Amino acid sequence: MATTNLQYILNPFPRPTFSPKLLATKAPKMVFKCGCSNNSSTRVGEDVFSLTSSSECDIDYLGQSTKGDLNVNLQHLETFGLDGEATLEGPIEQVARLEAEEAGGLLRELGITSPSAARLSSRGIFCSRTLNLRSISAIGYDMDYTLIHYNVMAWEGRAYDYCMENLKNMGFPVEGLAFDPDLVIRGLVIDKQKGNLVKADRFGYVKRAMHGTKMLSTQAVSEIYGRELVDLRKESQWEFLNTLFSVSEAVAYMQMVDRLDDGAIPADLGPLDYKGLYKAVGKALFRAHVEGQLKSEIMSKPELFVEPDPELPLALLDQKEAGKKLLLITNSDYQYTDKMMRHSFNRFLPNDICWRDLFDMVIVSARKPEFFQMSHPLYEVVTSEGLMRPCFKARTGGLYSGGSAQMVENFLNIHGDEILYVGDHIYTDVSQSKVHLRWRTALICRELEEEYNALILSRGHRATVIELINQKEVVGDLFNQLRLALQRRIKGRPAQTLAATNMDDRELTESMQKLLIVMQRLDEKIAPLLEADGELFNKRWGFLSRAGLWDKSHLMRQIEKYADIYTSRVSNFLNYTPFMYFRSQEQTLAHDSYSHDRSEQNGE
Repeated sequence: MATTNLQYILNPFPRPTFSPKLLATKAPKMVFKCGCSNNSSTRVGEDVFSLTSSSECDIDYLGQSTKGDLNVNLQHLETFGLDGEATLEGPIEQVARLEAEEAGGLLRELGITSPSAARLSSRGIFCSRTLNLRSISAIGYDMDYTLIHYNVMAWEGRAYDYCMENLKNMGFPVEGLAFDPDLVIRGLVIDKQKGNLVKADRFGYVKRAMHGTKMLSTQAVSEIYGRELVDLRKESQWEFLNTLFSVSEAVAYMQMVDRLDDGAIPADLGPLDYKGLYKAVGKALFRAHVEGQLKSEIMSKPELFVEPDPELPLALLDQKEAGKKLLLITNSDYQYTDKMMRHSFNRFLPNDICWRDLFDMVIVSARKPEFFQMSHPLYEVVTSEGLMRPCFKARTGGLYSGGSAQMVENFLNIHGDEILYVGDHIYTDVSQSKVHLRWRTALICRELEEEYNALILSRGHRATVIELINQKEVVGDLFNQLRLALQRRIKGRPAQTLAATNMDDRELTESMQKLLIVMQRLDEKIAPLLEADGELFNKRWGFLSRAGLWDKSHLMRQIEKYADIYTSRVSNFLNYTPFMYFRSQEQTLAHDSYSHDRSEQNGE
């Protein structure tokens, strides 16, 4: 059947009437019917539109597959005597402008939030690498802190409590210590050799640091790390806080560093350095997870630990009904997974649908990141108690344990960039699925909502700092030119210009003195303002995504490198539909501003 390719970004079934202004002049005004009656068994719109299949798809001008795009069937247009190429007459720039205005108005009339509006909010989905969601055939989800969001104070607080109890049983002094979630944020890096917690910029330079629970001065940071970069490949020294699950461990470790420095740790525990102490804390927390007390407590009272999102199950239902294969791939065991998913999903789904009905495959105890790196035996979970049997061929709707990503691809007959994986862990979920399989990736980072709002509230503060820095730059430019003029005068050489050469000695030195005093006073004003930048998000560490006033944090660099899109919660997909074409924004370069300034100077 002949088709003409029309990409519908906001809605796969566009409003079925053409604007009278844009219809061919001899064609009668008509309603674009869906081609089915109320008692017809034909699906709505199937004789009007056709779907681009894998065998028919092409690559568009942004390098994305056109698989999943809708096409208008020309035979349907010809039935009404319309020409598919000439139906909307006039220059396309004019046609598109009118249609865009109409589309925006209709969205407002319908009360539907447009993706463009959603992007300008804390609940936006932000794009690092262009992604055509229509071309995605399968979407895999992690569970913990992705589909299930925990109250950090409650969940990590209890993890901390169990960790400290285990440390106490091992002989460590833990009296008087309490969980402080504001002590650390995601994206920091533990220096296991020095007992420090650091925040690095995108290049690996340390910008802020804390030894134990005490923040280090800028001078101390420079002395310790001035010649050292954070290199996450050096796992013997650096530990990256990839996820909110890292919070309890980091808080416990930094507090125990204080105890080690104070000499409070008994000698009978052996000679401990900072690296040995980190291993001890990690072992205590690992026991809290393995022994099952923590998860048993959460399973018995999920309402105390889980923050349900009523919109999230509906977002997944939209994706499933759009033809996406949905996968749940989690490291949690079956009984815990079933309990959390039933608590968070079932009551929000319509028509007695349960959480299992959403997924074409559920894999528990997946052992990520190895799940993406190598093959493990696959077992089918056959009882509600979690009993398993070996499995050699997966089936749709099955519940499994172990296996591998390669097995998932073979089962679905879908590979690489046709699969989107969504998770909260930079390394385990996002990096490894991208590096080993070239899956498309989405990162969930709940803290984005708080940071987005903090950035808005900090606009005035940041504008003040930038204005002061710009003023110092202008004053400094003049001071440097006068300093050079003085240097040349001392050496018996003429200054840069005749006017500068003719300045008398007193005028030159007095001007330099005045400018130097102004710059010193500006420094005294700017320094504390820079120190306070980001404190609306976290008083110690500032913003999650930034390191300094203008630069990106090491965490943000990891997100940009490995996550095609990132957002605060899965339910944000509701505002974008399963057919969204996410387009990355222009990336500015250092010389872009200078090109712009030159254009303005030239009157262009």
